[in-house]
Amino acid sequence: MSYDYDLFVIGAGSGGLASSKRAASYGAKVAIAEYDLVGGTCVIRGCVPKKLMVYASQFSYMYEYAQGYGWGEVEPKFDWNKLITAVDTEVKRLSQLHISFLEKAGVELISGYAKFIDPHTVEVGDKKITADKILIAVGGEAVKPDIPGIEHSITSREMFLLPEQPQKFAVWGGGYIGVEFASILKGLGSDVTQIIRRDLILNGFDEDIRNNIQEGMTNHGIQFLTEKVIKKIEKTDAGLKLSFKGKNSKSITVDALLCATGRQPNLAGLGLENAGIEINKKGAIVVTADSCTNQPNIFAVGDCTDRMNLTPVAIAEGRAFADTEFGHQPRFITHENIATAVFSYPEAATVGLTETQAREKFGDNIKCYTARFRPMFHSFTGSEDKVFMKLIVEINTDRVLGVHMVGKDAAELIQGVAIAVNMGATKKDFDNTMGIHPSSGEEFVTL
Repeated sequence: MSYDYDLFVIGAGSGGLASSKRAASYGAKVAIAEYDLVGGTCVIRGCVPKKLMVYASQFSYMYEYAQGYGWGEVEPKFDWNKLITAVDTEVKRLSQLHISFLEKAGVELISGYAKFIDPHTVEVGDKKITADKILIAVGGEAVKPDIPGIEHSITSREMFLLPEQPQKFAVWGGGYIGVEFASILKGLGSDVTQIIRRDLILNGFDEDIRNNIQEGMTNHGIQFLTEKVIKKIEKTDAGLKLSFKGKNSKSITVDALLCATGRQPNLAGLGLENAGIEINKKGAIVVTADSCTNQPNIFAVGDCTDRMNLTPVAIAEGRAFADTEFGHQPRFITHENIATAVFSYPEAATVGLTETQAREKFGDNIKCYTARFRPMFHSFTGSEDKVFMKLIVEINTDRVLGVHMVGKDAAELIQGVAIAVNMGATKKDFDNTMGIHPSSGEEFVTL
């Protein structure tokens, strides 16, 4: 049977873009459908615009720190509209750049929603398109709890479009998205309250990482309301009134509430049932290690599979799929020892096992090496900021199982260390490596 395309990709985000271009490079006839700006969550309303706002938020601290080094006091003035406009311009530039990359690769871009008709047919607008293989790369979407007044809250999607900077800002949720935006808004001058249902942020991260970030954020003026769940939201003349569950819980009023309580695969309207595609209890597409669904010609990568929801992972999964199916180089990626970062203030990054995970797997055959110190940069600033570093080592093999850091440039440092962890480096290998002095990074090889 002949098809319109060898490969049809649904979703022009990180995974979809990577897989479509790689498949086309092998000579496949490829089309990709997207109803939004090309680039996906990362480019449009995630990693890229968020990191630009992180940079903007850190200048306020630098103005203060400079005084300890002899610079005169300044009275900085921040322009929210200028930042938001600049970020939006950059997002649109990058989106157009990705479109040009598709054109150069010979991938046809089709604008609109794609919906399955059957395992080999999709519908986009009034067109029915057939393909030998179909890849789903639709990503994820923020979800909100079902409580009265939730429509008055915003998600990370709207954070980059706010016409005015909220002076009183609340974040509901303790995951990395909530933590990062709490730090961003505080750095830009807002009064920030973070509401979490546990006692610590960043559930799933190493306990020492969680404690050190939360302490650092508190020291920078972010107020935490722990073990709290919002009961209802009321829009008043003074702002949004947030009421909490439980007795003796006082309400607070803010200008804006970011709901960062979770994300889920963005599968609505895809018509997956028409293709008989299996979905698990968490609402994610079920795939094998090589990203194949229960239909042999349909595949899925990225956040819609809810394996490891990170941009580089989606890209790697997409390329591995294309190499396997069109390049005749069968392979799949491992989801172990993937480095990740939290661009909070203070910043954090990690690779490998947490201490809890290591002890569950290896019992008492674990030794942790830690250091907590004031970085040299803060010798004159008066800041209480600390750097925290941690190596988790299996005693029997001396292998480094996990590396964790809180502090300036943590992401840049952990990226390099991740290579060593993935190569199976031992504590002795770290010890035999000369440090760069003076630097924070040298602590990893002197612990």
